Amino acid sequence: MHRRILAGERLVAAFLCGCLLFNYPLLSLFDSGGTLFGIPLLYAYVFVAWAGLIAMMAWIIEGQSE
Repeated sequence: MHRRILAGERLVAAFLCGCLLFNYPLLSLFDSGGTLFGIPLLYAYVFVAWAGLIAMMAWIIEGQSE
């Protein structure tokens, strides 16, 4: 029961982290017009942050089932 509550708290923390990652101040840092391997820097940041959030949530949920 305690692990389930802890997993819920961690998911709320992941949500808040996502809100910060996709908010204006951080997005404006990567909107410089540069490229990373031919991909605009802003698009690369959004994709990496999105994939990182999905991986974090999967890790939290999989850790709950132990």
